[in-house]
Amino acid sequence: MSFPLASIAVYNSVVFGVFSNTQRFLSQYHGRESEASRSHTLSDLLLASMVAGVVSVGLGTPVDLIKIRLQMQTQPFQEANLGLKPRAVALGVQPIYQGPVHCIATIVRTEGLAGMYRGVGAMLLRDVPGYCLYFIPYVFLNEWITPETCTGPSPCAVWLAGGMAGAISWGTATPMDVVKSRLQADGVYLNKYKGVLDCISQSYQKEGLKVFFRGITVNTVRGFPMSATMFLGYELSLKAIRGDHTVPSP
Repeated sequence: MSFPLASIAVYNSVVFGVFSNTQRFLSQYHGRESEASRSHTLSDLLLASMVAGVVSVGLGTPVDLIKIRLQMQTQPFQEANLGLKPRAVALGVQPIYQGPVHCIATIVRTEGLAGMYRGVGAMLLRDVPGYCLYFIPYVFLNEWITPETCTGPSPCAVWLAGGMAGAISWGTATPMDVVKSRLQADGVYLNKYKGVLDCISQSYQKEGLKVFFRGITVNTVRGFPMSATMFLGYELSLKAIRGDHTVPSP
């Protein structure tokens, strides 16, 4: 987890920054330059969310790949590839990767730079709609919860709207997250999948439709506190930097 932890701050700051600045650019382009009006159109939010999703793929794909590869090597070879269930750990088996740096070097050496973006297609199919269902519900829930007499949402409203948006986003992104994780885990021992469609086809044939919803409860439950904290931290940080007395909208 050292690599994701080291990069999570940069990743989230870029994603939130791209969304905010894209939305601001679109508002100015359409002549809605007054930030006080807080007018949000669905088309602007949709486009800003899609841009943020595309940018997130460029940053997040290598991070997820390294994390999954390092986690996968705790699974014995036979269990990972032959469907067997031997004892918990194969004694005497040396891990393929000694750490994040060695994992990156090994992937680049054996698969080239393109290897760092294994599963990028599935990541796009997860993150672009995923961020649409992340930022759009947050903005509209924030506006719905906040009374019209208030100049801005309260921290409680931000926390609740952020949490609900996170639960919605992670819950609906679970099927493609399963495919993305399987594609990125592929290659630790053997290459089983030729691409997104092949992974979907093989997974469905072997395990049925339910495989794509594996972990949906965990994803939905963890999405609430994680996103609630993230949005609250983001909004309060903007408030502190700008010296505002109200919590601003993104």
